[in-house]
Amino acid sequence: MTEREKKFLSDIFKSILLIEQFTIDVASFAAYEKDTRTRAAVERHLGIIGEAVNKFLKESGNNEINHAHQIISMRNRIIYAYDDIDDSIIWSIVTRHLPLLKKEIDSKLGGD
Repeated sequence: MTEREKKFLSDIFKSILLIEQFTIDVASFAAYEKDTRTRAAVERHLGIIGEAVNKFLKESGNNEINHAHQIISMRNRIIYAYDDIDDSIIWSIVTRHLPLLKKEIDSKLGGD
């Protein structure tokens, strides 16, 4: 794996960790929906994750990330259709899908 690939994976991992920190005290979707600061921070880092996944795929000839195209599509929606973001979808990503992505990326980076 190239250093650039590792850098993009590291960027993804760091953004996941930050999203976890932002949402650690957010107990429910209703609380998330009311917290504009947390929503903005989460959306920003989901955008970073999507961009880093895109760059990783372009850099890597033989490495894949599960659900990469959906991750990139979500990034594009956050960036270009910012006025049509469904908070329930974002919350679902944070609570259900990010933990899986975290494990995958950690494994690629050589973690446990």
